[in-house]
Amino acid sequence: MAMIRLSLIIATYNRSASLLVALESVVRQDAPAGTWECVVVNNNSKDDTSERFAEFAARHPQVPLRMVCETRQGLSHARNRGIAETVGEYVAIIDDDERINPGFVSAYIRFFEGHPGVAAAGGRIIPEYPSGRPVWMSHYVEQPIANPIDLGPNERPFPSGRIPGGGNMALRRTAFERYGVFDPTLGRVGGRLIGGEENDLFERLFRGGECVWYVPEAVMWHIIPPSKLTEEYFARLCYNVGVSQRVRARIHRRSGRALLGEVGKWGVTLCLALTMRPAQARKLVRMRIEISRGLLHG
Repeated sequence: MAMIRLSLIIATYNRSASLLVALESVVRQDAPAGTWECVVVNNNSKDDTSERFAEFAARHPQVPLRMVCETRQGLSHARNRGIAETVGEYVAIIDDDERINPGFVSAYIRFFEGHPGVAAAGGRIIPEYPSGRPVWMSHYVEQPIANPIDLGPNERPFPSGRIPGGGNMALRRTAFERYGVFDPTLGRVGGRLIGGEENDLFERLFRGGECVWYVPEAVMWHIIPPSKLTEEYFARLCYNVGVSQRVRARIHRRSGRALLGEVGKWGVTLCLALTMRPAQARKLVRMRIEISRGLLHG
């Protein structure tokens, strides 16, 4: 009997339609049956998530899909429940607003088996804009919205200061056993946009001397709907980036360094704004204003 090598976890909250898009890509995986599983963690969804998942799973009995419920609200709680509920030696985490390539699971299995000393990895993230890419979008403001990652065609360690995206990362189970799981004081809770739980986890790994690698064959398309391109959503998102930075700085006792770093980022922001089209420059400055507000007052 084949042993489950990798467990794929998807946390979901009130997004049944996008969850099904993600699951359509999951059931197309080319990894051999019996070597992987997929667990969806329903985090108190009030929509028809449970019913639509049950119908979908019944249509795909050949794929190891199951749903568990986590009643403590928050993305970190949901992901931690997924880690506890699964058995794979490797744990891959994706979100419910994306799709993955057919070789996603097998790429991570192949990578970890070929690199026994590596604790964690992340793959390529490609933003997808069904309503079109806005004219104000630049590489810099795309980071908090879509977190694109493309480090080229070859496997390599992540550069200093970069970590995998939350919707496309994989870790050995032993990494969670050694460094702990996601901090529930960080991460999305319902409609609140605070984040930082992945940064916090990887910071613990780096302090332990671990190396994190980029796996280009594990590809994720991050689907960005029009609702995430509004002025109001962008302001809230950036404000909460600042809030999560403030919380992490407090946890790791480097609040002064975080404030000093923000001053430096303002200098870079203003220099970059001078090189951009007006719409892009305005959005970049708005991003910095909101992040600073969150860092100072969050």
